[in-house]
Parts: sequence; C-alpha cells; structure tokens
Amino acid sequence: MLSNNLILLVEDNPDDEALTLRALNKGDYKSDIMVLRDGQQAVDYLNAADESRLPALIMLDLKLPKLSGIDVLKFIRSNNKTKHLPVVVLTSSSEESDIRECYEYHVNSYVRKPVNMDEFTESVRNLGLYWLMINEAFPKRGF
Repeated sequence: MLSNNLILLVEDNPDDEALTLRALNKGDYKSDIMVLRDGQQAVDYLNAADESRLPALIMLDLKLPKLSGIDVLKFIRSNNKTKHLPVVVLTSSSEESDIRECYEYHVNSYVRKPVNMDEFTESVRNLGLYWLMINEAFPKRGF
C-alpha cells in the first residue's frame, strides 16, 4: 500500500460528494479523503502541497465552479510536481468532446457516474481499490 493514501475528491455537488464518500469508506483499504468543492481550490491545494501531501488519487468532476475540471486537469499535467498523479474523471457527462479532451490531457480514467446508487457505490469502491491497492504508482523520486 502507498505510504500516502490520500484521495483528493474535487466535487461541488453535495449529494454526489456524500455518495462518493460513502462508497470510498466501504472500501477494503484505508485512505484519507480530502474534499474540495471547486477547481480553483484544487489548483491552489496542489500548487502549495509538498510531496508528502500530494494525493495518491484525484477524483475530479468536470463541471466545477471557478475552474472547470478540464482546467484542473490541464494544470495537473503541466506541473512537474503533479503531472504523474493518477486522475480519474468522475462525471455525469457522456459528451464525446468531454471524453476526448480529458484523454488529450492524459486523464488516467474517465468514468461516468452511474444513475443507480448501488452501481455508483460499487464503481467508486472499485476505483479506490484499483488505484490504492492494485496499481503501481509512479515512483516519487524524480518529482
């Protein structure tokens, strides 16, 4: 397991936030979860964080106030400190242009939020399991 297993959840919808937190807390892994509610907060946090406080996973909504999820993703990928962090876009958008743009900026995964609550819970729980327990993270040296 990663020594820093912080999940950064960037989500402005309180209902989606509550569902995501509930699903992550049902996971078979221990993680700290930080919730930020707009894109500017996410950029500010990542810009100021030292290596020990960088998240092991970023779950990013696309439709955010102040800065969009795409703008946050652009920042993450253009910054040497954050460019290798795993980013999962977790959104209700199935727009091909959104999907294409996210992958153009090297999102690690694009997941549409299922409408069914049980499916949503299982999807988020599995995302946490994969990124925190199964995936080999980019080595911290070299940031």
